[in-house]
Amino acid sequence: MNHRVKGCGKLFLTLAVGAAVLFTALCGIGPEKRGSAEGIRLGLDLEGGVSITYETVKENPTDEEMKDTIYKLRKRVDDSGQTEADVYQEGDNRINVDIPGAKDAEATLKELGRMGEIFFILGTNNITLVGYNEETGERQYAFTKSWEEIEAAGDVILDGSDIQSAEAGWYSEYGINQNVVSLTLNDTGRVKFAEATSAHVGEVIAIVYDGEIVNAPQVQQPLTDGKAQISGNFTPEEASNLATTIRVGALPLELKELRSNVVGASLGAEAVKTSLIAAVIGVALVFLFMAFRYRIPGLAADLALAIYIGLMVVCLNLLEVTLTLPGLAGIILSIGMAVDANVIIFSRIQEEIGVGKTVRSSIKLGFSKAFSAILDGNITTLIAAVVLYILGSGTVKGFATTLALGIVLSMFTALFITRFILYAFYDVGFDKEKHFGQVTEYKLFPFAKHGKKFAIISCSLILAGVIGMVAGKLGKGEILAYGLDFKGGTSMTVTFPEGVEPSIGELEKAVQTSVGMNPVINLVGDANAATIKTEEMAEEQRNTLTNYLVETYGVEESKIEMQSISATVSGEMKKDAVLAVAVATVCMLIYIWFRFSNLAFAASAVIALLHDVLIVLAVYAIGRISVGNTFIACMLTIVGYSINATIVVFDRIRENVKERLKKESFVDIVNKSIAQTFSRNIYTSLTTFFMVVALVIFGVNSIKEFAIPLMAGILCGAYSSICITGLLWLKLREKFPQDDEE
Repeated sequence: MNHRVKGCGKLFLTLAVGAAVLFTALCGIGPEKRGSAEGIRLGLDLEGGVSITYETVKENPTDEEMKDTIYKLRKRVDDSGQTEADVYQEGDNRINVDIPGAKDAEATLKELGRMGEIFFILGTNNITLVGYNEETGERQYAFTKSWEEIEAAGDVILDGSDIQSAEAGWYSEYGINQNVVSLTLNDTGRVKFAEATSAHVGEVIAIVYDGEIVNAPQVQQPLTDGKAQISGNFTPEEASNLATTIRVGALPLELKELRSNVVGASLGAEAVKTSLIAAVIGVALVFLFMAFRYRIPGLAADLALAIYIGLMVVCLNLLEVTLTLPGLAGIILSIGMAVDANVIIFSRIQEEIGVGKTVRSSIKLGFSKAFSAILDGNITTLIAAVVLYILGSGTVKGFATTLALGIVLSMFTALFITRFILYAFYDVGFDKEKHFGQVTEYKLFPFAKHGKKFAIISCSLILAGVIGMVAGKLGKGEILAYGLDFKGGTSMTVTFPEGVEPSIGELEKAVQTSVGMNPVINLVGDANAATIKTEEMAEEQRNTLTNYLVETYGVEESKIEMQSISATVSGEMKKDAVLAVAVATVCMLIYIWFRFSNLAFAASAVIALLHDVLIVLAVYAIGRISVGNTFIACMLTIVGYSINATIVVFDRIRENVKERLKKESFVDIVNKSIAQTFSRNIYTSLTTFFMVVALVIFGVNSIKEFAIPLMAGILCGAYSSICITGLLWLKLREKFPQDDEE
């Protein structure tokens, strides 16, 4: 009776904690709704907006020049009212600007790319005082003449080319410290300024940046040495900002656009909607499968998985992770992978029950024996996520972040929360063998005997990929269907009004007429949308084509998604893709070698990974699936997933080697180990497959391009873990024997 009360208490605590987590995920805490799904920061591809990457024309800009340029761009973005924008440096000479929810995308791109200019003009007759703040002493001025009139009158004293430096500082007079801006002019500026200040002592000289009067100091005396101090009851911050503004306007740091991406808000909303539908359906299928197959343990896993999903949402909010489309895919994928640890544990529990252990003892042993496989499998996948985060960029970092977070949370929920709930059910009274599902009797199959057949199947699939690449090279000029990320260019996805369905030929003529380029046109879905790909278009050409589509077909500008990437960036992405996969693979294999203390395991894993990557490449080649930024994420996910499955088999081989009987051969051990882990590999692949298939069916095109090869990778990972890895180890152990095998 005491056990039942204790079990009921545990279940009540679980439900209370789960309800609190889910409530926080749905509604949040406090007026700011901290922890809620509603408060998660959405990336440009989900919320819509503008993203652009600039590179300085100057090859080696100084740190101060880069900081000033970032300040300039951030100030322009702030002035446009985009409070959620992010401006940050990438590498030594690149700056990224992300502006979620930007309404007029082309105007935003044009404004950001414009160089800021600084001018010093005579104030007399050109400006007037329109406001004064008595508390701060701040004055507001307005122009009384047009800029053309000011220039025609010769009232422009200095421009940016005359300024050498501007620094914030302070000086003390009569024991009072004042914040000032110290100005230094070059030789040309010194002559101009000396003449102007000598002729206009007592008058105001206005400082104009980007057409706005930022300050209007009074000339106290002639300044003939090329140096000046600007004072005015500044705070340290005000002095620093004014100095930066002057430097920015004088900055000879020209920017060129390397990459830009424009996503309409309606397209982003559609991506969120379809991805959530896929998530709900995929999770529902996983819940049903686990409860049906494992009964009470499956129900415990479902409760833990619900808490896991809630924790994921809360962490995304609290950690202020920006959720992108690949990141959303990473979450949905991690939900499927979260089941993996539970499947390993429950399979172990059923095995222990099958050999006559008590249910309680089986639960304890199941968690204990499954721990090493869960730990090693998740760490190797985490390595892939970390490498992806370090070497990736933009949306790929978002995918890596959510995947890594999912791995950590899934381990926590499987090893602690699922265990807690399972013991609670046991204490309540679900303590019979029948409550833990049907114990699967594994049947030995001579896998090793059919090694040549498996090798022929694998080689045939890889050969098909090679043929597909050769055919692509001969027919399309490329071995793979490289997207903009990998070859550069401009792509516009246009959604036409209902009833408007232009043909491919009509759109080709439209592009040729408006911008003089030969495009590649692909109709999307029911021909209500089309993708237009060309060589890299300049800003003016993009504007021309956008206006043409709006005027000719009545397209809403908010329903035009655009991406432009220079060949420089695309070449770097190719290198990053190869480097990321290579580094991740090497790191994972070093870990396997360390954990299993035998090179045969690591070498087998290398060949199996190469096998899986080549087959997925075959899918890309034969299906002509676009190879873009998410290709890196897809490949590393497959590498991590495949390693995860391989480790489960290796863990069982290692265990069986230690416990082998004298008459038992290594062939028998491999066959037995594969048979013992067969159901785990099938069930884990099936649950993850549910999630990915839902993405393929309900996801938007960019998600499908990620999910289809991933689906092939899941199938290939299951196949290689069952039919390839164990047999490879059997062959290689002769060259790399363990001490206890000799």
